[in-house]
Amino acid sequence: MSKKILVAYFSASGTTKRAASLLAKAADADLFEIAPAVPYTAADLDWTNKRSRSSLEMNDPSSRPAIKSRVENLSDYDAVLVGFPIWWYTAPTIIKTFLEAHDFSGKELVLFATSGGSGLGRTENALKPCAPNAVWKGGKLINGASEVSLKGWVESLSL
Repeated sequence: MSKKILVAYFSASGTTKRAASLLAKAADADLFEIAPAVPYTAADLDWTNKRSRSSLEMNDPSSRPAIKSRVENLSDYDAVLVGFPIWWYTAPTIIKTFLEAHDFSGKELVLFATSGGSGLGRTENALKPCAPNAVWKGGKLINGASEVSLKGWVESLSL
């Protein structure tokens, strides 16, 4: 792995953070948290409440929750692995905010996710317009993955 890699992740409950940390170690990559400018509360994350913040964001295609900070040195990286929990069968809208806030032209972009029950589905297709000049590579659910299996996956991507 001769390319410089960044693992950028959003985690609401800590599950994706743990997975991203393992992935960064396996890929010998830097780690960046995609943090919301206004942190989510437990009430915000209540998917059973149609008026909760997360429900409102996910039901509004134009929703772009503000992020706390940007990757200042994105130009230093050749590849970016972007991780998130699956919400409503896709990526949380904050991922669109993150992708649209950066220029991924010519960079390899790989998605990874954690999920309680659904796969990546059409997530990549939904996110591609947010980083149209990236070189998109196949994504993966990494629920419960070991560092060894993650290292094998990263190597298979030829990053």
